[in-house]
Amino acid sequence: MTSTAHHDERIAKMTFASVYPHYVTKVEKKGKTEEDLTTVIEWLTGFDKKEIDKRIKEKATFEEFFAKATLNPNAHLIKGLICGYRVEEIENELTQKARYLDKLVDELARGKKMENILRKPKD
Repeated sequence: MTSTAHHDERIAKMTFASVYPHYVTKVEKKGKTEEDLTTVIEWLTGFDKKEIDKRIKEKATFEEFFAKATLNPNAHLIKGLICGYRVEEIENELTQKARYLDKLVDELARGKKMENILRKPKD
């Protein structure tokens, strides 16, 4: 599936605050906690709970959110399908980062073990 400029722009302009409650609902429906979600977001972005809340309060777009994030150096190990896209093949850097986050939230909701979600390179 090829990403379009319109799709990439839509993701860039979407606010993190508009999506975050959906992430919380998704993981809580499956017995996980908001703290688990925070752990996953912090691993990917470097943002602790205080920083996440700040981005929500300021209604940061995904473009602004990821511009301020320090992406985990192991994020490239996130692979697989999310929303019909293979995350490792997404060409637009911002869209790929947003889909990385979607993929991690999906894995958390599906009950994948935290140590597997927080990828570590194989020795």
